[in-house]
Amino acid sequence: MLIFVPDRAFLTSAYGSKCWRPVALPTADEFQRAMETSISFDGLGRYADVLLDSSFKRSFKEYGNAKRLMQLFLEALIPERKIKSLEYTSEESTNQNIGKKGVRVDVECVDENGERFVVEVQRAEQNDFYDRSVFNSTFAIQRQIDRGSDRYRFKPVYFIGIIRFSLADDGRYLHRYSLREEQSGELMTDDLHYVFLDVTKCTGGPDAPFLEQIGYALGNMVNFKEKPKGLAGEFFDLLFKSADLSTFADEDKIKYLNDMTTERDIRNQIAFAHDKGVEEGREEGLEAGIAKGREEGREEAFKDMARKLKAEGGSVDMISRVTGLTEEQILAL
Repeated sequence: MLIFVPDRAFLTSAYGSKCWRPVALPTADEFQRAMETSISFDGLGRYADVLLDSSFKRSFKEYGNAKRLMQLFLEALIPERKIKSLEYTSEESTNQNIGKKGVRVDVECVDENGERFVVEVQRAEQNDFYDRSVFNSTFAIQRQIDRGSDRYRFKPVYFIGIIRFSLADDGRYLHRYSLREEQSGELMTDDLHYVFLDVTKCTGGPDAPFLEQIGYALGNMVNFKEKPKGLAGEFFDLLFKSADLSTFADEDKIKYLNDMTTERDIRNQIAFAHDKGVEEGREEGLEAGIAKGREEGREEAFKDMARKLKAEGGSVDMISRVTGLTEEQILAL
């Protein structure tokens, strides 16, 4: 089996994603021996990719002083809110969209003025990004409204997406959105905000802003052999400790390897769809050809992967989570 890991030197595709190189996936025994002896074999290195679902959840919710790490992260992203305390909610793994079970971490915060607000943090995918963000943000609001109530009072919601693709070509790594009147720019409500951190635009130089250094660390953790000297302070101490593969329990290692395989499959489909779209675009000479080829190529590639997983005895739920296909589509294959 092969996995794909980001090379140190990478190119950027038309989608702003890194090029990947194939390496052999180690066996469970090899992984265990490597962790016990601190030996790093090709393809894994010392630190986990903290933007994969299991490792993200581990770092920002489960391991060690995760709550403090999350607080420092949120303070950098939404500095206007001076967070005094925060608590995790029980909604972090729930996704109302059947077949989509990507991990998110929800917290309820209290600022220095005693005001409460809700934050939903997740690693966001490129497909239908804006639509997904709006859709997912509604649940943080709906959970606060009592059924049968005619009162629509709810705590402010911040939807935070960590992304590995470019939203714009202007070099910005932070994008913030709110609901405003189109002509005057007047704020319609201060109770719903979207904050997106593009880690592909972040650098880790000593003179870089703190938030940009955070994005750089999140996006490049898997490539580090040790913590860069320029990334100093409590946040980075906690982050690198939580991502150190030698601290992973056996169950965490298995989840991480599964996530790596899923990530590999998804990126393979994106690359396949991109190549197909470009080829059709050349033939048609139209930008629409690229979009059409990309969509059709991605869907067919996911269907092909679903057939293989189905033949191997994979459950419909697992296949849906990996491919994004609906239960009906999978059963029809």
